[in-house]
Amino acid sequence: MGSDRGDGKRGHDLIDSGTRRALHRAADGRALDTEEAAVLLSARGPALDELVRIAGGIRDAGLVDAGRPGVVTYSKKVFIPLTRLCRDRCHYCTFATVPHRLEAPFLSRDEVVAIAAQGAALGCKEALFTLGDRPEERWSAAREWLEAAGYESTLDYVRACAIAVLEETGLLPHLNPGVLSWADLQRLKPVAPSMGMMLETTSARLWSEPGNPHFGSPDKEPAVRLRVLADAGRVGVPFTTGILIGIGETLTERAESLFAIRSSAREYGHLQETIVQNFRAKPDTAMRGRPDAELDDLAATIAVARIVLGPRMRIQAPPNLIGDEYRLMLRAGIDDWGGVSPLTPDHVNPERPWPAIDELAARTADAGFRLAERLTIYPEYVRRGVPWLDPRLAAHVAALSDPVTGLAVEAAIPVGRPWQEPDDAYVAGGRTELFAEVDTVGRTDDRRSDFDSVYGDWAEVASHALSTAQPGTAPAVPVSGTTAPGSPAVLGSDDLAVGLRLAADDPAALLRPEHETAAMALFECDGAALDHLARLADDLRADVVGDDVTYVVNRNINFTNVCYVGCRFCAFAQRERDADAYRLSVEQVADRAEEAWNLGATEVCMQGGIDPKMPKSGYADLVRAIKARVPGMHVHAFSPMEIVTAASKAGVSVRDWLVELREAGLDTIPGTAAEILDDDVRWVLTKGKLPAAAWIDVVATAHEVGLRSSATMMYGHVDHPRHWLGHLRVLADLQDRTGGFTEFVALPFIHTNAPIYLAGIARAGATWRENRVVHAMARLALHGRIDNIQCSWVKLGDDGTVAMLRGGANDLGGTLMEETISRMAGSQHGSARTIEQLQAVAAAAGRPARQRTTTYATV
Repeated sequence: MGSDRGDGKRGHDLIDSGTRRALHRAADGRALDTEEAAVLLSARGPALDELVRIAGGIRDAGLVDAGRPGVVTYSKKVFIPLTRLCRDRCHYCTFATVPHRLEAPFLSRDEVVAIAAQGAALGCKEALFTLGDRPEERWSAAREWLEAAGYESTLDYVRACAIAVLEETGLLPHLNPGVLSWADLQRLKPVAPSMGMMLETTSARLWSEPGNPHFGSPDKEPAVRLRVLADAGRVGVPFTTGILIGIGETLTERAESLFAIRSSAREYGHLQETIVQNFRAKPDTAMRGRPDAELDDLAATIAVARIVLGPRMRIQAPPNLIGDEYRLMLRAGIDDWGGVSPLTPDHVNPERPWPAIDELAARTADAGFRLAERLTIYPEYVRRGVPWLDPRLAAHVAALSDPVTGLAVEAAIPVGRPWQEPDDAYVAGGRTELFAEVDTVGRTDDRRSDFDSVYGDWAEVASHALSTAQPGTAPAVPVSGTTAPGSPAVLGSDDLAVGLRLAADDPAALLRPEHETAAMALFECDGAALDHLARLADDLRADVVGDDVTYVVNRNINFTNVCYVGCRFCAFAQRERDADAYRLSVEQVADRAEEAWNLGATEVCMQGGIDPKMPKSGYADLVRAIKARVPGMHVHAFSPMEIVTAASKAGVSVRDWLVELREAGLDTIPGTAAEILDDDVRWVLTKGKLPAAAWIDVVATAHEVGLRSSATMMYGHVDHPRHWLGHLRVLADLQDRTGGFTEFVALPFIHTNAPIYLAGIARAGATWRENRVVHAMARLALHGRIDNIQCSWVKLGDDGTVAMLRGGANDLGGTLMEETISRMAGSQHGSARTIEQLQAVAAAAGRPARQRTTTYATV
């Protein structure tokens, strides 16, 4: 079907009623469901004509909105098959092979650079790295080659080769290394403007059942691949994905795959293109006898993808797999041809050469469009820059792109450039006195200027938030037409009685799985039962640590609030051009530390936003500057998120990075960025922050290298008491392994200016009952593991703090001297306390106060 067909009454009459209804809904701009999308995937004849007409109109509107009407793009590239070894066994693949068929398991670094250099000479701008998934986990030849070459993994080698290509040729790497973790994406983002991985399908059946195309391929499990899409969004990587049609999926499964892509794109805004690729059978594969996907099927799928994914999504069909049907695919709604090489073959489909670029331009013009070259990173992300583009890549991209359109400058010839941080990237300035002015002048606005985009699609966030409510309980989030949870769920009185007996006789046993019902009864108790629980916690506190209420004289220094991670609970983070944004210089931080020392402080607590322009040496430089100025100051600094980000930026392991910081003078780390150590909750709260497993790994590693930490939990947002119990279990397990926690700090959610609250998703913070029960349960459940339970006067106020001191807490935290994070969120309890004020709080609780060190020694 390559020519236009009429769409008169006769053709209309040939369309069945279900298809006609779905077409009408699509034409009216109404959202389709998966059933309607599946119906349209089967459209042929007049129905297909109408379908592509609708889809083409959506594409055209999107190109107008993007500022390039009638422009279809492509990328001029070289294909670098870094290794053809793979641990998977996809039944249709000819790219993956076995070691004895290769001269070497990997291309050498020199071979990689040579291919890229030849491409640069021909005007190519993209170096597409394609390789099998983690071949060293299946093939000893791959492991031995990497070890001999000095690399710990395939991904380490990918990173090194990408840097070599950037520095020696100027081509822009696009990395396709398969399944990547959040940490892998963090590590690779600084060396590649874009990355990709085909979703292929969400059909678990095609992976789990023998005889199907993905059986025996661990990396093709749909849940694993969907997690990669989400993690790429959390890390902020411009990402390419797509589906492969005709491999045995049903039309409903195909539609579900498109909807999964749409969900990820809406939530994170990172999917720069979706490829719709048709299966073509290849000899010497298990699927060699399967018929090719028909081109009408491909056209219908492209059109449905366009309707489902919308006008802003760039949709691609590989031009070497469509025969002569260029016009049909353009009518169906594509706006990109993908990468085309004048030098290297398509190593994945070697039997089907790419068209010459001149021919592609002519075919595109014949259909009424103009062909234009783009970079591997799409124009929208080029123009946005930070946070999508790492500062170390900015010069490489700028040299090849038009600053107005973001498209490639076609005449530009890449040349190698140093891969390094710009000298002037991190410039101190902005509202550096915000820590004081937030209590006087206040913040400029109640939200940052990119509120509607940086956090992802709020409707998608709300749908995920609903899932954090536990079965059989009220939702933990208010949604349209409902209110936040009211009274606690009613549990059996026997459960409560058992819980209270355990709290009195063996409180640590509350964390054991066999006592979960009893623990939950305590978390949800109220009235006289809660009063009893608080008395038990307070009695235990007195037995363990005595009556002293401890505090540390410290200064809190938030050295920058520039951050693009997109934590949805955080009102502190700003983008660098926002009115409230600031960065402190190393000298300014040292000045504040010295001032604190002169006022009697023994500790500085330093944390900042995840600033893309923070130099990799910046964290250690801050510590060294403080130690040089005031050698006796205890430096308690850098959250696990800061540590893992900095290690990734430096290209070293978390362990090596922590050792470097320790040697620079770091004494302990704050166990912040924990929020709730349950990823279902974390991904609602934080968008881009490290997963729970990564938090655990960083903190455990810190303990192992001699850096103790606090432990924290933020509660009262989209969570449920079952999450609190799980969180305490994680902390207890980690403490059993390392013994490195000095205290547990309960942090009530401050909702006032929190984006997730302003968006109507989170509830308005923890209740009075919840504050009491969390502090009491922390004392009881962590008994024998963590002796010190700290309450936050910044978040609770003096009256709330006194109540927590009477219900299990023994520590007030610090004097702070300055505090910006909670105050930006809307806390009304000030930014500093004098020693006398803290002593007064302790006295109000009927107890003496005592100054301590960071690690709870007496001063």
